[in-house]
Amino acid sequence: MADVTAAEVKALREKTGAGMMDCKKALGESGGDMDRAVDWLRAKGLAAAARKAGRAAAEGLVGARVSGASGALVEVNSETDFVARNAEFQDFVAAAAEAALAADDVEALKSAPSGEGGSVADRLTGLVGRIGENLVLRRSARLSVEEGLVASYVHNAVRPGLGRIGVLAALRSQAPPEALAELGKQLAMHVAAARPLALSREAVDPAAAARERAVLEEQARDSGRPDRAIPKMVEGRMRKWFEEIVLLDQVFVIDGKTRVRDAVAAAAQAAGAEIEVAGFARFALGEGVEKKDSDFAAEVAAQADAH
Repeated sequence: MADVTAAEVKALREKTGAGMMDCKKALGESGGDMDRAVDWLRAKGLAAAARKAGRAAAEGLVGARVSGASGALVEVNSETDFVARNAEFQDFVAAAAEAALAADDVEALKSAPSGEGGSVADRLTGLVGRIGENLVLRRSARLSVEEGLVASYVHNAVRPGLGRIGVLAALRSQAPPEALAELGKQLAMHVAAARPLALSREAVDPAAAARERAVLEEQARDSGRPDRAIPKMVEGRMRKWFEEIVLLDQVFVIDGKTRVRDAVAAAAQAAGAEIEVAGFARFALGEGVEKKDSDFAAEVAAQADAH
């Protein structure tokens, strides 16, 4: 069994919510591999899957901008939520989203013209000096289709196109834009609420699917059911997993009963033209970023010792 440090046990416990001794055992059984330890705990029913996935731990704003058949998202982080209410900061995020319509990635966006004489990165540097906080243009995404439209939705908006969650939904179709607009908005709202991980089953990461299947197989074996029943149990649970993470297989949040693929088919029939969901993007503010915990008493003591 691998040597396990207290820091590793603490990290696994924070990630899964499992007990300290269970985390220690999981790390030992998995040779210290954090991902395998999470899977071990899940297989034993000791941890919820991805308990902390998507936890917003950074401040700032997400910006969304669409223009016909193209759309873009940006995330700009700040140190405090107070900055998100700053009009100049909001103007910058809106301008960055506009510039992202023509940028391939966040590095290209930083080099893009800002509209104020200089690059987007230059404008951000100036903003840092005026606001007095560290500001980071963290990421951007762009979607476009040859025919159709890209719709957007922003949740918890502080002003149009700016908020804490931003979504794009791309529809490929020869139907007129006005026939696609409502479906596009509804799909974007669905993605904001349902948080799909992939557009279709074929688009699911094979490694993620293999990991899930391995966990489900171990859970099935631990259930005490006959070996011959295990494959059917696993397939049923895999089907449910796909229905939870695949956009087209999810239950449409708009009506709570129709599968998304069926809702799209119904809209296509009403529009008299085929409609294909070409892609989606979802940014939640601070997703995947953890704030560093601070111990105020320890900081004060450290400063006292320094004097």
